[in-house]
Amino acid sequence: MTLALDRDQIQIRRRLRPGDTRAIAELHRRVYGPEHGMNDDFVAAVAATLEQAVASGWPQDAGAVWIVEQDGRTCGSLALTAEDERRGQLRWFVFEAALRGRGLGRSLLSELLATARDAGMQRLELDTFSALDTAARLYRGVGFEVVSERGRSDWGPRIVYQHYTLAL
Repeated sequence: MTLALDRDQIQIRRRLRPGDTRAIAELHRRVYGPEHGMNDDFVAAVAATLEQAVASGWPQDAGAVWIVEQDGRTCGSLALTAEDERRGQLRWFVFEAALRGRGLGRSLLSELLATARDAGMQRLELDTFSALDTAARLYRGVGFEVVSERGRSDWGPRIVYQHYTLAL
C-alpha cells in the first residue's frame, strides 16, 4: 500500500523481510533515544524480543507486521504477536516524529485490532511507559486499560512502565 501524506510517499509493508528486525530496533534507538533518553539496554531489549518472536515463527505462523517506509527507510512499525491461541500482544509501535499526527497510527491500530479479532483472539496486551501521552490516548480511545504500573530505570531515566489490556 502506498499513501501520500503531505506530499510524502510512504509504503506500508505487511511482510517481514531480512533486515527488518534490525531496522525496527534501530528505529526505536532513533526515536526513543533523543526523545526520551532511552539507552542501549532498551534497544537491546527491543532487539531480543524481536528475535524471540521471529524464532517462534512470527509473523508467518501467527500475528502480523506493518512496516512503514519512506524512500526505502523504515520510519514506522507496528506488530501483533500471538502469545497463545486467545491472547495477542501489540508490539513495536513507533513512528518517527514526521509521521505522527496524520491519523496513520490510528488507522494501522484499527487494522491490527481487526486482524486480532479475525484470528480469534479474545484479549490484547501491550507494554509501554507513561511519558507517551499521545500513544496512551490512542490506546485508551480503542478500549485498552492500564492494569499495572511499575517504576524502572534500567533503560535510562526513571520511567513508569505500564501494562495495558483490551478485551476483544
